[in-house]
Amino acid sequence: MPCVASGTDAGSVDIPTVHGNLSGLKASQHNALQRLYRRRVLPAQIISGELARALTELASDIGRQLGVMLDRRGQVTHVIVGSADRLFLPDLGRHRAGRGRFRGLRLLHVHLAGELLTRDDLTDLVLLRLDLVGVLRIDDRGLPADIQYATLLPLREGDEGDPWTIEGPADVHRLAEDFLRLIQAVEGQFSQVTAGQDVHDERDRTILLGLNDGDREASERSMEELARLARTAGLNVIDQVVQRRHRPDPRTIIGRGKLDDVLLRSMVLDADMLVFDHELTPSQGRNLGDATELKVIDRTQLILDIFAQHATSRDGRLQVEVAQLHYLLPRLGAMQKSLSRLTGGIGARGPGETKLEVHGRRARDRIARLERQLKKLGRQRSVRRRRRHRTRIPTVSIVGYTNAGKSTLLNALTHSDVRAENKLFATLDPTSRRLRFPREREVVLTDTVGFIERLPAELMKAFRATLEELADSELLLHVLDASATAAERQYSVVAETLEQMDLQHIPVMLVLNKADRADPDALDELQRNLGGTAVSALRSDGLDVLERQMESLLWQEGFQVVPAYETT
Repeated sequence: MPCVASGTDAGSVDIPTVHGNLSGLKASQHNALQRLYRRRVLPAQIISGELARALTELASDIGRQLGVMLDRRGQVTHVIVGSADRLFLPDLGRHRAGRGRFRGLRLLHVHLAGELLTRDDLTDLVLLRLDLVGVLRIDDRGLPADIQYATLLPLREGDEGDPWTIEGPADVHRLAEDFLRLIQAVEGQFSQVTAGQDVHDERDRTILLGLNDGDREASERSMEELARLARTAGLNVIDQVVQRRHRPDPRTIIGRGKLDDVLLRSMVLDADMLVFDHELTPSQGRNLGDATELKVIDRTQLILDIFAQHATSRDGRLQVEVAQLHYLLPRLGAMQKSLSRLTGGIGARGPGETKLEVHGRRARDRIARLERQLKKLGRQRSVRRRRRHRTRIPTVSIVGYTNAGKSTLLNALTHSDVRAENKLFATLDPTSRRLRFPREREVVLTDTVGFIERLPAELMKAFRATLEELADSELLLHVLDASATAAERQYSVVAETLEQMDLQHIPVMLVLNKADRADPDALDELQRNLGGTAVSALRSDGLDVLERQMESLLWQEGFQVVPAYETT
């Protein structure tokens, strides 16, 4: 029984704690509230007639909502007084022990205006992981009229609907439900749902969130890409939520009602992390972290994490750390709580993970020092490029959307064994190999980091030094995944990115990769709209044609762009 000591003397008496709005109550009402702690119900009872009558009579007397919490032994553990139209529960702490287990407390309270279970009641049921929430209604004599109650309902990943089931209204004096059997059955259902899940899977259970501003196709494409990014980063994606609204909420991106729904689903599905498809401002990150008590990151932070995982060279690691610090610097103060929840792992990985809460001045000093190192490395790369140019060997750079098959194409053309994976941003560090043509001609073929829609500005700035190599290329091979549903959009993203980097003047050959996996009609349409050479780098199909075209283009007179980009 929760109590507050009335004093420290040996003979002092502990007085039970009554929670909530106690202002203006008479001494006799205080005493009546404290006496509720003496009430008991049988373990098999949801509520007894005597406790129901005591609650309704006292609620009518004080003119405020009144509730009690009971444990599974039937003992009252909390007495709570609210306002006339709402009950404010005391802080019980976040319950995280066992996904199939509940808190072991039920909430029974009185509504004065005759309303049944409200959204707030059901939200408390889910967020506090209570055994049951019940509401008593009062008749004209101030006695209990009936009761309506709800218990949790297990949801599987991807299930729609509410995570609760409601019973009643029913006569308080004729309740036949055995409470202990009911709770054991519900907990058993939860255990069955979780039994098939890998208990050894330590990946963060993640809900993805996005907005649909009216362009449904763009929203679906963006969310699909966010899911691929999340899985590449090592997250366990358990749900996706998209809200239709024309502009983001300035406080929380999604609206308050939708955020409450997400919070409920996060508790039911036992989520650890929320990943937003939009970049969060420092204040939005703080507001979301405070409202959900979950790890909260955005698309930019997710991409930074992937880069941190895949960076292997000194250049790459330095560039990722610079990008991380540029991103985190304005957020160190406003997002302190949210960032502290990350404690390493997703969103806080890589060379900069120990710098998350570094003082702003020290962070700026480190950025300056890292950028000096990057400039030095850039000068070294420039020297290597000049030496290569003196040999008069042409340079061909492979560009394209991430995971389009650029590294696989490099391996197929040069018979190399460069790391190539079916992941986003598997390649960060430029890799060069020599390609020899039949006429004893050769080129240096360079694989580069892939592009993506809405590539974070911090990364573009940090990797600009690495991408300088593209400016010295005689030819760009634009590799496009011909099997992608959004192939033309990916083409436009790459073209726009190259234009932003002032590289649109360099000749381009379009390579329609993964032609073996593409729909034939879609492939024909791509070739009609964009041109290009269809190949399968994985199966080495069409590479002989591609090599002849490259050789002809590189050593022909009147060298020109084929095809010319027309950004949309």
